[in-house]
Formats: sequence, structure tokens, C-alpha cells
Amino acid sequence: MSLSKYNQKRDFKQTREPKGEIAKSADKLIFVVQKHAASHLHYDFRLEMDGVLKSWAVPKGPSMDPEVKRLAMMVEDHPYSYKDFEGTIPEGNYGAGNVIVWDNGTYTSDEKTASAEKQLASDLKKGRLSFILKGKKLKGEFSLVKLHGKQENAWLLIKKQDKYATDSDILENDKSVISKRTLEQLEEKSEKLTAKIEEKSKTKSPAKKKAITKAEEAVFLKPMLANTTEKPFDDEEWIFENKYDGYRTIAVINPPKVELFSRNKISFDTNFKPIAEELKKIDHTVILDGEVVVENESGRAEFQMLQNYIKTGIGNLKYYVFDLLNLDGNSITDLSLLDRKELLKILFNKYDFSNIFYSEHTIGDGIKQFENARKSKSEGIIAKKAESSYSVANRSNNWLKIKISNEEEAIIIGVTEPKNSRKYFGAILLGQYNGKELQYIGKCGTGFTESVLKELYTKLEPLFTDQSPLKEKVPLRDKIQWVKPKLVCQVKYSEWTQDKNLRHPVYLGLRIDKKASEVNFIGNMKENKKSNDNTTAMEDSKEHKTENDYDLKIGKTTLHLTNQNKIYFPKDGITKGDVIQYYNEVAPLILPYLKDRPESMNRFPNGIDSPSFYQKDIDLDKTPKWLKTKKIFSESNDADVNYLICNDKETLLYMANLGCIEMNPWNSTIKHIQNPDWLVIDLDPATENDFPIVVQTALVVKEVMDELDTECLCKTSGATGLHIYIPLGAQYDYDSIKILAELIAKEVHARLPKITSIERSIKKRKNKLYIDFLQNRRGQTLAAPYSVRPKPGATVSTPLEWSEVTEKLHPSQFTIKNVLGRFEKKGDLWKPVLSKGANIKKIILKLEEMKNS
Repeated sequence: MSLSKYNQKRDFKQTREPKGEIAKSADKLIFVVQKHAASHLHYDFRLEMDGVLKSWAVPKGPSMDPEVKRLAMMVEDHPYSYKDFEGTIPEGNYGAGNVIVWDNGTYTSDEKTASAEKQLASDLKKGRLSFILKGKKLKGEFSLVKLHGKQENAWLLIKKQDKYATDSDILENDKSVISKRTLEQLEEKSEKLTAKIEEKSKTKSPAKKKAITKAEEAVFLKPMLANTTEKPFDDEEWIFENKYDGYRTIAVINPPKVELFSRNKISFDTNFKPIAEELKKIDHTVILDGEVVVENESGRAEFQMLQNYIKTGIGNLKYYVFDLLNLDGNSITDLSLLDRKELLKILFNKYDFSNIFYSEHTIGDGIKQFENARKSKSEGIIAKKAESSYSVANRSNNWLKIKISNEEEAIIIGVTEPKNSRKYFGAILLGQYNGKELQYIGKCGTGFTESVLKELYTKLEPLFTDQSPLKEKVPLRDKIQWVKPKLVCQVKYSEWTQDKNLRHPVYLGLRIDKKASEVNFIGNMKENKKSNDNTTAMEDSKEHKTENDYDLKIGKTTLHLTNQNKIYFPKDGITKGDVIQYYNEVAPLILPYLKDRPESMNRFPNGIDSPSFYQKDIDLDKTPKWLKTKKIFSESNDADVNYLICNDKETLLYMANLGCIEMNPWNSTIKHIQNPDWLVIDLDPATENDFPIVVQTALVVKEVMDELDTECLCKTSGATGLHIYIPLGAQYDYDSIKILAELIAKEVHARLPKITSIERSIKKRKNKLYIDFLQNRRGQTLAAPYSVRPKPGATVSTPLEWSEVTEKLHPSQFTIKNVLGRFEKKGDLWKPVLSKGANIKKIILKLEEMKNS
């Protein structure tokens, strides 16, 4: 950006804004915040740099609350002399409206450096500015963080936690720091002048004024659509959301006007009036994308209930919003999905909605979310690529539907003659497009009430035709009245038959939001899945003949161990029985690190090459009474969960028999649930071949901890990385531990910037080793020491002596076939992790000294 762009946008014969010329402060760098009532009230945040004012428009103004992140759109550079500008920009000119200097002062980089300005300019290029403001209103540490998407100008302005941080609204202090007047007082004073200029501008440049208004108004965008995939998957580059059984709804808000549209721009304003009314609370120009549903008593969305609501108005409408396409007149479809969702959450946090909800998501764990959806009898999940932009009006593989319930959209292509006492018609004939050709997929004669029969017949009658829309003959003896393929309905069914028809379809209602041309045949996919499932079932049944079960008595408890010959590690021939026998022998070593800790069970019932699923909640009615459990609130489940507690060998083997190849305990015990016993630094390489980098980084972690006079222990993850634990003795809570972990990670990264990253996003890491400090959260789990891992070779997470952490080390060296001899020889190397532990305050003070030295 340059001052030429600033000058091009302004007619200095009409506006009193200063002309663009390079200038700078003699001493300290200045900042200024101008309150600007243009077409929308906003605040212009400006930082002096390189002889100009780098500028951001902040729609909701700065905040002193670290929890509040403000959207800041970077605009053209402004001249240094703009710092004192107050007054009226006449109508018809760029940025027309009134301006006051809301705050000003000096600022500097938060890093001690020879040249603060050079440091700031470098940080600006990197997309993350951290600085200290010394203003009359704004004081302390702030950050400007670029939102990495294709749209280059979107940033977040964030207040950091320091002595100036407060949740009180700084914007209530609304007077200019120069003239001591409010924006409203300035507007009153300039009212006559503004009126005169407005008249002048109407005659001179009406076209320009019209163009500005049009550009700022939000208009309907046809939504992005998902493709279908059959199986859930885990992938850190994807997020997973609930799939809602309702109507896709685009909300276009130009305050105070709210419009609701279907995906094909059918108005929903009347049908979903309560939602439109509640959206009027939003005082931003926005476009929202989401789903309107009606939920049953158990909280599950039902399409049929939504159909009934449209007819009767009975039911509780809810609008789940999962995307934001426009904010304050700025299209943000080119931003990444996670950035758009971040802005959406920030927006929704401002309003007290009752029937409008932000659609939550999880990252990476599609299989677990699919199982949760199955348990809650949801329609399924949607997988979305985290870094993807929003592809308007396109169906994309960046979004994938993974369905649980057997429901389909189908085109009504005919009706059969009514029989017995039924009126209007007997059944509807269903079709879907297979390419350009319409294909018959069955008839549906159930799901109709008397009133539905009449209503549907009334809609079908004008579409009656003598011509069959199908090329092939339908294998029915019924008398058929053909219907032009225009109306789309929703049906549920039990399965696809071999001749590609729906078995037992039940009518749920018409889809007023779908076009017939959009209804495509996917029966082959379903049929193939069914065929594959049958093959698997045959293989399982065949295998079952060779699998053996036996009872094992441990103390007073008898365990019934099943399917001991089932192959868990196909390439190695290692069986379920081998895993159970390993845990039987290693129990004395592993149990101290499981005792009193909630377990998140990762179950592999068919071995490492088949899908696994996580289970936290134990069904007390279906499990042995001798198992110890503890009810704990789970934030991810948003409910109390009965966690299994593994304090003895019988519980350990019970878990292994359920298919738990690995053991995943919490970092804290039920005695001190908020206080972890250790801090974890998880070193996660970009590829399996990068293990030498893992070793190098681990030794730097050890170097840092030695300088801090603090003990740390190292073990193989059993996969591709290393885990470093710092004993803490349950003295501090998770929030404190997380801060310390981040400080340590940053110090290690500062020493190895070329090979390591602390970026959570895989894409942003640029194939560098990830120093993961986020494992230090309540409910987070890692593989326990001495735990088997579901990796080829049946590797074991193995405690190490630091002298073993060399270029010769690799996690694949330690497997269930060889580690027991090692453990017998070396004993329990992990014992110090349960010691009293380190003093966090001393560590943080030393880290600060290291940073400042």
C-alpha cells in the first residue's frame, strides 16, 4: 500500500483531509485511533511506520478485554499528518462522514531491539505485530494478527493480559482527546455544512454515491455444497461438524433488514419468521450460512417435524449457523474456514440469542464424532477442510457428507391408483438422476396421513402427464399416473436392494428447497458398501471358528477373555492374545501411571488396520460391578461422563480385552482433577524420516530445563516422536501449566527456529517439527509409559535414559517382543515423574531472565 492510493481516492478540493506526503516523528513512534461515522460507524487504528500511518478499520472498535478479539480490516496507508485530522468528509467523497481523534499517544515493539521500527516493519510482513501502546485511553500490550486466507486485509486486534486489561467498555469514554467533543457534537456543529455539500454532491456525482452504497450492501450468495463419502476418517487438516436434518438457510442481514433464503433463493422470511426476528439483534452487515431445524424432545432434529411446523407453526425452530460469508460489507469467502468460523464465533458472542446457535466443530477426530453422532441418533457428520475457502454455488470435495441415517432425496415421477379406502393415490413412484437419465428407485406407500394425501395430490395434479419420464419400463402391475419430474421429497428407508431400489421407503415430506436436477443417484455406492459389509461379515464369521476364548482368574475376579487369536497387527502376525499377555506381564510397571486417572479408551476391535473409536462414558448397566468408575464433567461432551478408573490388573486386562491396544490416562487424578501431575512437551515430526530432528529438539528441551534447574524425563511416544515430562506433583492448575508449557516451547523454538514450529495448523508449520504444548489441558490424554501403540510392529511407549537420546535412537526399536527384558534390566525409569515436582514461579522468573538477558 502507498500514499498514491490514498491520494487517488480523495478530491482535495472537496475534503479537508491532508494530502499524502511522507513524514515522521522526531523521536518516538506515534499511534492514533480515529472514530469515524461513515456509512457504518467504525474506528480507524493507525500506527506510524516508515513515514506513513499503517491503517486498519476496526468495525466494533478496540477493546481492553483479552477475551475479545476485534476484526481489523487493513486499508490504504495514510499520511503522517492525518494523525490530527478531525472534521467532516463531505458526502460523495470516499469515507464520507464525521471523524474525531478518539485516542493518541506513542507506541513501541514489545521486543527489546536496537530499532523498534525495523522490528515492527519485519513483524508486519510476517503478519503478527506485538506492541505496547502508551495512549490516553489505550494502554499496555496489544497484538495485530493476520488471518491467513486469500483475502489479504483481514486481521484481529487483541489486547494482551497485563495490568491494564479490563472487561469494562473503553468505548464509553467517547470524547475526542484533541477537541474534547463527542462525534455527535461534531455532527451537530457541521450539520449545515454537510447539508450544503450533500446538495452539491447530488448534482455533481450521483453515480459515485450509488456505487458506494451498492458495494456495501450484502446480497444473497448461493451456498457451497458437499459431496458424499461413506466412511468417517481422522485427519488433523479437517474439521467435523454435526449434520443437521433441516433446511439449508442463507441469512442476508443489512440492518435492520433481515432476509432468509433457501439454497435456491426461495424466500424463507414467512416460514421462519421467528428466526428472522431474532437475527435483527445483529447490528452488522453479514451473510450467514446454516441450517434451520425443529428438534424433538431428546434434542434430535427431525425433518418431518420441520415439515409440520411449516404447515402448523407448532414446534421450536432453531438456526444452527456454521459459516460467515460477509462481515461489515467485506466478502470473507476467500479466508480459510477456521478463520471464518473464528470471526463468526466472535460475532455471536456479542448477542444473547435464544434459538440461534454457533455450530461447534472438532478438529481431526472424524471417527470419534461419527460414533458420537451414531449414539445421539443424528443424521451424520460433515467433514470440512480447515484451510479451504468458501466456494460459492459449487459442490466441492473440500466438504464431505458422512451419513448415518438412511434418508434420501427423491423425485416424484408418478402415483399409483388408490385401493380400498385410501383416497387420492396409492403410492408415489420415486426416481433419481443417474447422469442425465432419470432412474426408477422404488415406490413409497407409507408415511401419508389423510391431509398429506390430499395436499400432495393437489400439488401433483397440475404435473400429470401421459408420458413416462423413464426410458426403462417399471416392473409394476399397478395402474400408473405419470408425473412430470418437478417435485422433490424426502424419504427414509431400510436399505438399497440388489436391483437398486429403496426397501421400505417412508415419506417424510416435500423439499421445497431442492431442484429435481440436483437429486442424483448414489445407490451404487450404498450397494457396494453393503456388499463389502457382507464380505467382512463372512470373513469375521469364518475367522470366529478359529478364535479361542478362555477365563482368567485374578484375585477374586474372573475375566472372560475372548477372540484371543484375532490378528491385531496383520503385517506382524501379533494377536489380541499377545497384547493381553504383554499387559499381564507389564502391569506392575504401568499401573502407577494409570492409578486414579480417568481413562479415554481408544478401542480397535478388529485390529490396527480397521476403524477404531474412542469411548469415555461407561454404561454402568452393561459392565461388571467390580469396575471402578468416576462421574466427571467432560467439556468435549458437555455432559457428566462415567470414566473408567484403572487401579488394578483385572481392569487393565478388561480394557485390553475390549480392544484397547493403548492406554490413555488423564494428566491428573480424581483426587486433584484440576491439577496435573506433570507437564508434557510432545515433539511431533512432520514425517517419520525426521526422527533425527526430534532427537536434536529433545536435547535442546533438556538443555533449557537444565538451565532452569528442573528435572525432565523422556520416553518414546511409540509412534514417530518423543514425549518429555516435567514432574509437578499436582501443585498447579491446568491454566498455569499451559502458560509454562508455552513459554518453554517458545524458548526451544527460539533456539531452533529453522527446524521447529509452534503453529497448531499443519499447513502453517511448513514441514517443521511441531513442539506441541497444547497437551496440557484438562481432559487431554497421551499414551501412558509402557503402553503398546497401534502402530506396525506393536511398538511400546518406552521410558529412556537421557544418554540413550542420540542419533541411534528410533521408537521402532521398542516392541512388545523385546521390551520386557529391557524393563527387567533397567527397572522403572519413569518413577521420578510422580515426585513432588518443580517450582513453577522460579522457572517462569528464570525464563524471563533468559529472555531479557
